[in-house]
Amino acid sequence: MASTATGSREAARFEMPERLRADVRQLGDALGQVLREYGGDGLLADVERLRELTIASHHEDQTVADDAATQAEQLVASWTLERADEVARAFTVYFHLVNAAEEYHRVRSLRAGDRADHPLAGTVAKAVEDVARLAGHDKAKHLLDGLEFRPVLTAHPTEARRRAIVTAIRRIATLLERRDDPRLGASEDAETQRQLLEQIDVLWRTAPLRVDRPGPLDEVRTAMSAFDDVLFHVVPQVYRRAEMALAGGSDAVAAPQVPAFVRLGSWIGGDRDGNPHVTSAVTRQAMAIQSDHVLRALESATARVGRGLTLDAATTPAATELRRILADAQAAQPELYTELASRSPNEPHRIAVLYAAARIGATRRRDADLSYASAAELLADLRAVQASLAEAGAARQAYGELQGLIWQVESFGFHLAELEVRQHSAVHRAALEEIRAGGVLSERTEEVLATIRVMAQIQARFGPDACRRYVVSFTQSTDDVAAVFELARYALDGRPLALDVVPLFETGADLAACVDILDGVLELPEVRSRLEETGRRMEIMLGYSDSAKDVGPVSATLALYDAQDRLTAWAREHELTLTMFHGRGGALGRGGGPANRAVLAQAPGSVDGRFKLTEQGEVIFARYGDPAIARRHIEQVASAVLLASTPAVEERARAAAVEFASVASVLDTAAREAYHALVRTDGFPEWFARVTPLEEVGSLPIGSRPARRGLTVSSLDDLRAIPWVFSWSQTRVTLPGWYGLGSGLAAVGDLDVLRRAYEEWPLFTVMMENAEMSLAKSDRRIAARYLALGDRPELTERILAEHALTTRWVLDVTGHSRLLEDRHVLGRAVALRNPYVDALSYLQVRALRALRQDEVAAGSAEEAATRRLLQISVNGVAAGLQNTG
Repeated sequence: MASTATGSREAARFEMPERLRADVRQLGDALGQVLREYGGDGLLADVERLRELTIASHHEDQTVADDAATQAEQLVASWTLERADEVARAFTVYFHLVNAAEEYHRVRSLRAGDRADHPLAGTVAKAVEDVARLAGHDKAKHLLDGLEFRPVLTAHPTEARRRAIVTAIRRIATLLERRDDPRLGASEDAETQRQLLEQIDVLWRTAPLRVDRPGPLDEVRTAMSAFDDVLFHVVPQVYRRAEMALAGGSDAVAAPQVPAFVRLGSWIGGDRDGNPHVTSAVTRQAMAIQSDHVLRALESATARVGRGLTLDAATTPAATELRRILADAQAAQPELYTELASRSPNEPHRIAVLYAAARIGATRRRDADLSYASAAELLADLRAVQASLAEAGAARQAYGELQGLIWQVESFGFHLAELEVRQHSAVHRAALEEIRAGGVLSERTEEVLATIRVMAQIQARFGPDACRRYVVSFTQSTDDVAAVFELARYALDGRPLALDVVPLFETGADLAACVDILDGVLELPEVRSRLEETGRRMEIMLGYSDSAKDVGPVSATLALYDAQDRLTAWAREHELTLTMFHGRGGALGRGGGPANRAVLAQAPGSVDGRFKLTEQGEVIFARYGDPAIARRHIEQVASAVLLASTPAVEERARAAAVEFASVASVLDTAAREAYHALVRTDGFPEWFARVTPLEEVGSLPIGSRPARRGLTVSSLDDLRAIPWVFSWSQTRVTLPGWYGLGSGLAAVGDLDVLRRAYEEWPLFTVMMENAEMSLAKSDRRIAARYLALGDRPELTERILAEHALTTRWVLDVTGHSRLLEDRHVLGRAVALRNPYVDALSYLQVRALRALRQDEVAAGSAEEAATRRLLQISVNGVAAGLQNTG
């Protein structure tokens, strides 16, 4: 499946780095060999013919392009369902292989860049250096000391790949890396090539669709693989890299300057908003799974560090505090102590750390006689060992591997990630009405109370930080926050619970009212008490997904910025340390895009050294599936948080917001009107469900959460933001990422002002960049074929007209001759991928048309095969476009 191209596609091909091009070519050739072996020359010929036609459909000569597109559609229509299924799988596998090659090339590039003699741009060390230059060393030290990055893993169903598929792709990526090893001989190189063909054959023969929908605990276990394989090891590496750069290199030996600034959160097993499968029992089991994974990891790491501390007491004597710890251990566990001492004669530091490892194992097994009561106890022991080593002059051992272990305990504790509970405010209101009325409580109300009791149980075992945040979806009044505290009183009968109720503001109206609502929240006695206990720290959450679905991407972006600006002033007035939790999805229509660029575009003062966001669906494995990429992502976000908190950056954002306030107002009004004119058209929700694979996306067994709140889509309020965005991306319209922007820009009209805003206003810059990316992944010709299925030509024309208007204005404002012209890597990837995505789109349109126009009998084998074709194509388009959900 090698490629030739014309026009911008040809330019993109030649911009591709040679090593990446070689990898893609080799993988494509290998896939072609696998297809020929499986289906003969006929299958490969059909795949190649469709590939050639979709590439030709992007020809600069419109007549040639249109003719090729027509031929491609006719070719797809001529195949049997069995052949269409095979071709769809072939293109889907191709995208998996290209994704693996691109990911590995990114790793390769990161390693090459890491050989520089100065701090790499986008690292914590470089950010500290820049902050010191901009604001002085004291400001840099203050920001570093208070730095917080809190990624919260969520299980929203946008990871369309089976875990078996992900595993096969990882094996292929490993083989690509091995192929780069210059030490390989000819026979080893041949063996690597043989294994590569074998794994591609496995990928081809693995069923692309799950048979059963995963449950919440399956989702928990899936997320654990990112922790086990990557995060547990990468997080201390991030700290170490920053530490070495700040200290002047690996020869520097001193107490660490870099705090453990990463704290994981999780909604997986805790988010029950609209997911009836997440129960109190599931939440309890989710924490048990998390704890088991982190305790096993800590036990192994502690034992490894302990085994390496073979320092003799004669050269490295134990300090007084460590001798006391060892004496207590000997008294409490004489048999265990004797065993350790016999294996580590006259090695007190080794004995102490191995004893700690044994205690961690006992904690996991719940052996009360030996276990730790908390992670703080373990930290105290490890720091005593560290202090003893430093006092004895063994600074390299004190601040080497042992410090990495201390960072791991500080970052993950015994709970791994704070498990957050989320529920809809309407559920709380209904529960309170039942309780106040007296009588028998419904199952749902009993479940609400049981969830609060489970939070208390988790805290009793793992401490308050393990599970203390309760997020209230669709917070619309102070009463919605007060309701959780009242429910806790009923559930616990006065028993203690550290409870931080986090209001989630999602719709445009809720964002506008957030400060007024919070004024009332501050009057709640439970909130006042918690503020005293936490040093006046408070958290609120901002919803990107539903706000964009509610008012459109432009108005949502501006409303979120305005809310942050007002919340920052409100927090300052009330002397609060406010953390804003950003509910960003993976797709551009849900707040997606590069997180570090988004941080720098936040309202001035709103970051202040802290950033918390959701990491959803496929984003988890895109950002945390490979160690090098995970390190880079964490460093980029952390460095952006530091820079965004400097007076210079804040002042630039503040001045731009003032200067372009009138532009924002016009943009907001015009874009909102255009968006509402579309989505509030009579019959629009039903039309949307007809022209997109919404029903089929909802039926895909890719997540435990239902795609919509009701059984039908009679209103967009019934529909969750995720399938709204996912479905539009499948149709190649990508509407939630740009619709209304063209009308807004046209209403402003002054191109010079808009170009200046693009240069000087960070929020507007990011808005334009994200819209440009979203438009680049769209395709008018393909989109028109989907939209025509709804038999509402006026809606089709409105969408395509706004698409043309937006594209024209985005190019004019950015000064680009083509979309993504200045973003070479991304632009190259999109330009090369789009024709291959087209192939899957033609297959999907065929299936969708047959289902929507009742061309196949309900319940027949043909209908089942058609649905399967559509679902396979959904997987393939998601793999091709990547950030789709």
